[in-house]
Amino acid sequence: MNIENIGDELAFLVEKFELTKSCLNLEQTKERLMALLKERESLSFWNNLDYAMQTNKEIKSLQELFDTVTKLQNQLTELIKTVKELEKDTDIELLNLAFSEMLELREKISELNVRTLLDEKYDNNDAIITIHAGAGGTESQDWVVMLSRMYKMYSSKNGFDCSIVDKIEGNDAGLKTIVLWIKGEYAYGKLKSEMGVHRLVRISPFDSNKRRHTSFASVEVVPAISKETAVKVKQEDLRIDTYRSSGAGGQNVNKVETAIRITHIPTGIVVTCQNERSQLQNRENAMRILTSKLVALEEEKQRQNMNEIKGDLKRIEWGSQIRSYVFQPYTMVKDHRTDFETSDVQAVMDGELTPFINEYLKKSHSK
Repeated sequence: MNIENIGDELAFLVEKFELTKSCLNLEQTKERLMALLKERESLSFWNNLDYAMQTNKEIKSLQELFDTVTKLQNQLTELIKTVKELEKDTDIELLNLAFSEMLELREKISELNVRTLLDEKYDNNDAIITIHAGAGGTESQDWVVMLSRMYKMYSSKNGFDCSIVDKIEGNDAGLKTIVLWIKGEYAYGKLKSEMGVHRLVRISPFDSNKRRHTSFASVEVVPAISKETAVKVKQEDLRIDTYRSSGAGGQNVNKVETAIRITHIPTGIVVTCQNERSQLQNRENAMRILTSKLVALEEEKQRQNMNEIKGDLKRIEWGSQIRSYVFQPYTMVKDHRTDFETSDVQAVMDGELTPFINEYLKKSHSK
């Protein structure tokens, strides 16, 4: 690449950076940050621990945003100076360095641009992912294991913490259901794109005749909601059952009824939790997940009437997949909502979901 090309690309990056900054509403964001910092100085701030932790999380996120913008602004300024020097006197080594810095800036500005798409109410919350096996027995139950591994790998690569809240083992192999709690900045905003049915096509390792099988699993994603919400859960609306955990975790877990199952009678929502060693911890986590699901339901009701909600639920049935993963006779992962696809199936199964997530966010905001 010559100096003219670098100059043109740099001008484009500056324009994109300025547009991104305007979309971030930095003046309003700064006012929000100042207000939160002032609130944190209050003597009563820590009286509500859950709210205080959520507020601190938002403060950290906003501070990191301003740090990122400042660093990118400085890098652009320095690169502009370098390009002006190269226009006067071309230096091959300096030219290569400028080209490398420009590629790095392009990627960072694109990442910042995605941040502008994460502007919905709960986008900065943690994500609770529930994966259910579809029809197909062992095949679909093995697909649940594969998907859960994919989300764990994605979490690891993006600095998120992923823990198993609950799981129900399959009859012969795999899992019927697994619940993952993924904690991190904008975890829900990014992973909400995974909501729906995921379809797998492969030669079955469980079929002695080596035939090709199609399996389905549904993925439900809700934001983890703090205890202080507008949705109040009445005790009389709950049925709470205890039972012995089926998982590992020491003799106490398997000999004492530490696992919890909570049924919300009005909606029929059932939440189970058995990963913690104490019944109290499992109950608290189960209540948090139940509240999150109820809040998500209320949010949906505000956007649509009940008939439309039922329509959406029907669309999360087999045969209406959001994404297909094909291992044979060719390799391809395709998102049917955005038409984005890749032939590198293994990379996707190893957690490379960012391109799919970004395309989903862009399409969602273009409507």
